Order: sequence, then structure tokens, then C-alpha cells
Amino acid sequence: MKKKLSLLLASALVVSSFVGCSKSAATSSKDSKTIKVGLNYELTGGVATYGQGLVEGIELAVEEINKNGGVLNKQIELVKVDNKSDNAESANVASKLAVKDKVVAILGPATSGNTKAAAPIAIQNKVPLISASATADDVTVDSNGKVREYVFKTCFSDSFQGVIMGNFAAQDLGKKKAALLIDSTSDYSKGLAKNFKETFAKFGGQIVTEQAYQAKDTDFKAVLTKIKGANPDILFLPGYYEEVGLIVKQARELGLNVPVLGGDGYESPKLAELAGKAALNQVYFTNHYSPMDTAPEVTKFREAFKTKYNKEANAFNALGYDLAYFLADGLKRAGEADSTKLKDALAATKNFKGITGEISIDANHNPVKSITILEMKNGEQTFLKKLAPQ
Repeated sequence: MKKKLSLLLASALVVSSFVGCSKSAATSSKDSKTIKVGLNYELTGGVATYGQGLVEGIELAVEEINKNGGVLNKQIELVKVDNKSDNAESANVASKLAVKDKVVAILGPATSGNTKAAAPIAIQNKVPLISASATADDVTVDSNGKVREYVFKTCFSDSFQGVIMGNFAAQDLGKKKAALLIDSTSDYSKGLAKNFKETFAKFGGQIVTEQAYQAKDTDFKAVLTKIKGANPDILFLPGYYEEVGLIVKQARELGLNVPVLGGDGYESPKLAELAGKAALNQVYFTNHYSPMDTAPEVTKFREAFKTKYNKEANAFNALGYDLAYFLADGLKRAGEADSTKLKDALAATKNFKGITGEISIDANHNPVKSITILEMKNGEQTFLKKLAPQ
């Protein structure tokens, strides 16, 4: 997922401030008694539930890893810093972790915008940065298509989500007329919409209206009235739970009762709080994980999470859990806590078995992995299907 990337100048200034510091950051953990790993997450601010959920999963996994002897005969030490759900702060946090704390790797941020703000610092200091939830297609490659050598992600991409939901709307639900309601401030929203439109059109689908809103809007009645007037048989709403919850609530109040489709931005317990459970029927979205998955390793994770936190695990918890074990796997194969060797090991990852799916890293540092479609029924997630990578 991603929020709009802003304040690039601030990020650039942070990068330039630390030129020449990369060597010590890249090799800092070699002779330490612990392996220091930085957490650059949204612990407060607009998408705090994402960052908090990821950190919960990471901390559970690291607790397990350390209890079982750690990695390379060392304990993992987490250095956790709040980026406040802000692009510029994400860059500042990356600098602190890489240069002052001398971590061997940075986990996070959660959103693509924040990840892209932090990436230049990680690259400058030659410290691997791995995001478990930054789904933008351009997180690991730059605008020229060049791979960002030290940047990785363990989640599927926005283009994959958009294609899957375009196919699902046309083929599974048999819909022909779609309305789009897009967050004009979000590259995440626009990216999903682009791939949905292209795929939906391939199956003969028509976009009857395309409307927009902005992040932090709260009154959507006017735009929803326009959408209702276009008589769609489905609404594609790629956005984040903060606005999606209010939009679905207001849509149902206006009598717009068509199926609503979206992406992993819907994953938050706050969605039902904002929309009301009764409004969340015929709502479908792509996700990384299903709590209804009965695989033994998923059951074991779910039980361990419930024991530690006294609540059910969600997708972000599972993504964070996988991320910590993915890092540990890379460190083992690197043979030492060296950032450059770790980067090479991560790039060579094949068939890593995680809770959210099996992961192999491709040439662009993206994972080849499966995707899940969930359906909301009376405000509760239900498993619909799991699809192999395309």
C-alpha cells in the first residue's frame, strides 16, 4: 500500500547529509553480540493500524527466533522508531537507523509512499530495506526501470491486485458496468484503478462513471449520488479503510447497494467500526492472508499470536511475522551479519515458506506469491478463494 509521496526535497536533503556514512552502516553488526534490525513504522498517524500490526507480527517472530537460539548464534535486537505516518519522517528514521544505530537491515515502512521516501537513505548507506506491505509497483525499481539494489518487498504488487479484481468482477461476479471512485491523492488508489479498468475492459466491461475524492474527506454523498445516477452494477473503490468505511456507509444509506470491490487497504478492524457491520455485505477485497486458512503453520501462528496478544491475528500481523522470518532466512544464508552479503542473499531467495504464501524473489526484488480474495458478510471477513501468482 502507499500514500502519496511528498516532501521529496526533504528526503533528498536527508540523503545528502549522510553521504560517506555507508561503509560503517553496512558492516556494523558483524562483531556485535546481537544483530541490530531497524523498524521504521507508522506507529502513530493516519495509518497507524498498519504499522502497529506489522510490528506485532515482527515482535512475535523475533521472540520465537531468539528463544530458539537466534540467528548465526546471535540474538536479534530490534530498534523501533515511529515514522508518524509521514514521508519526511520516514526518511529521517531511515537515516537514524542506518547511521546512528548501525542496523544491518531496516524493516518497513508500511506504506509505499513512506517506503519510497526511506529508500534513498537505505541505498546510500547500503543497508537492505524490506517492506512487507508496500504494494506499489515502483517501490523496488526507479522511474527508469532500474532495480533499487538494496530495496525489497515481500508483498504482491498493486498491478496484480487490480488485474485480479478486474477479472473477478467480470468473470466471477458477471458484472458489465462498473463505477470507479478513486482517491486522487493516492498513487495506490490510481494504480489499482488503472489495472482494474484495463482488465475489466478485456472482458467486455464498461466504466460508466469515474469519480474522485481526496484523503481525509468525510462527506461523500454528492459524488455517490452521481455514481448512483450512472446505474452501475458494481463499484470499484480502491482506497484505505479510513475513507472506504465512510464511503460504504454513505453509499448504503443512499441506496447504492451494488457490490463494492477493493484492495488490501481495506484490511483493518476499523473498517467495520466506520462503516457499520450491516453496510459491509457484498464487499470483496484482495488480501495477503486469511484467518480462515486451515494450513498447520497458519494455525500455529494464529494460536501463538492469540496467546501473546489476546486477539485474533490479521493480515498485517501475518505479513510482519513472515517478514521477520524472511530476514532471518536471509541472514542464515548470508553467513554473517553483513548488509551487503545479506542483500545478495535476499535477492537469491527461492521458495521461502511463509504464513502469507511461498515467496521467491524475482529480478526486480518483488516476490512471486499467491493472493487471497475475501468477502465481507455482516462486517466479518470470510474466505472466498486463493489464487496462484500470474
